[in-house]
Amino acid sequence: MACSISAPEHQPGSMTREEVLKLMKEVSSVAKQDFVLIDLRRNDHEGGTIRGSINLPAQSLYPTIPKLYGVFKAAGLRNIIWYCSSSRGRGTRAAGWFGDYIANRGDSEMRSLVLLEGIKGWATAGGEFMEWMDEYEPAVWSVK
Repeated sequence: MACSISAPEHQPGSMTREEVLKLMKEVSSVAKQDFVLIDLRRNDHEGGTIRGSINLPAQSLYPTIPKLYGVFKAAGLRNIIWYCSSSRGRGTRAAGWFGDYIANRGDSEMRSLVLLEGIKGWATAGGEFMEWMDEYEPAVWSVK
């Protein structure tokens, strides 16, 4: 039986790739990191990912939100940054759902954000953005 998941009520904030890269550069150790990057791609998870991202496919995300919130809260994370290929679909929905959960908990410290333009925007920006990717495959991005 398929379960119907409602559209998020929360309109997530966003960050540009430049803002995210700045956050990444400012962190001297994982212990001081107050953000997490979440790559929501599943079948289209190719060409690399932003360094340090965790892969949580969007298709299985919704029921795990309460557990993720608990883990992120316990870790002291303040900015939860979601992305997919373009961050116009899965990224925005995931950030919205997680934002709904944060709001329902009355948490004013944690933010749920979407990476504008997603991994495509990051990878095709070139330069140092490519240097901050794991398993970067140029051929994947040159044809997109």
